[in-house]
Amino acid sequence: MTILCGNDDVMPQWTGDPSAARELQISWSRCVIRENRLPPLRCVAGADVGFEAQGAVTRAVLVVLSWPSLAFMDYSVARLPTVMPYIPGLLSFRECPALLKALGELRLTPDLVFCDGQGIAHPRRFGVASHFGVLSGLPTIGVGKSRLCGQHEDVSNEPGASMPLLDEGECIGKVLRTRTNVKPVYVSIGHKIDLDTALKLVQQAAPRYRLPEPIRWADGIASRRPSFMRRLRDIHDQ
Repeated sequence: MTILCGNDDVMPQWTGDPSAARELQISWSRCVIRENRLPPLRCVAGADVGFEAQGAVTRAVLVVLSWPSLAFMDYSVARLPTVMPYIPGLLSFRECPALLKALGELRLTPDLVFCDGQGIAHPRRFGVASHFGVLSGLPTIGVGKSRLCGQHEDVSNEPGASMPLLDEGECIGKVLRTRTNVKPVYVSIGHKIDLDTALKLVQQAAPRYRLPEPIRWADGIASRRPSFMRRLRDIHDQ
């Protein structure tokens, strides 16, 4: 697992010391590029991570869709032994090894990854979207289903409405209403993208549902939901 910044060239193994992992997050957060370094978008991915065997196995799914049509192109599922226990705020250390394995098994390299989780909207500004972005070198966006930190005003009910997510005076993301009468999502910079662009792309990627289509696909395959498995079979039969 290569860290693409600074003098850290290898992601260290879990040593059992949460304070050391938190210090690494603070250090690596300086590697996050908060400006737009996107290539021309041809395909984008959604990332979802879950756990099996009572947490002993980490499962990561990446699904690649065309852009902007959001048609299915490729997917991979990777499973690895879970490398560390559940510790709030340090989940990316559990998730990134399997995500990197899934990335290596794709036939296509996505131009951008929508991650189910936070980017810099994290107490140490280094959630899973930022962690995976820095490790992989890919542009990433964090799309959280719930708030990890920060405060915001109420978001109006119209699709596309948003409010800044603030933490100690810093804007760490936007709270975005993608659908009427549906809970908003928490959008933040992951890596190599600015917040305005991230917000716009999440809106484009969520034309019908609360979550962006790439994340919905990843979650659907990870959960083996019948509708997504049927769609996969139909695609393979064509």
